[in-house]
Amino acid sequence: MDPDPTIAAIARWSGIAPPNEAARIGLADNAALITEIEAMRGTMGFEEEPSDFKAALRDCREPTP
Repeated sequence: MDPDPTIAAIARWSGIAPPNEAARIGLADNAALITEIEAMRGTMGFEEEPSDFKAALRDCREPTP
């Protein structure tokens, strides 16, 4: 994902440009992260995990003797 469309969208919506090189690098890092997350789409399912904290505690509890 090229950060240039992101920079254009920021300018269009808020009227500002990234203030410095660090901001542009951050946008590029963000684009890479989005690509990695998109690659995982469909590989994880909510139904495979506890739906709340109490359920997570129950699933991790050691069996009582």
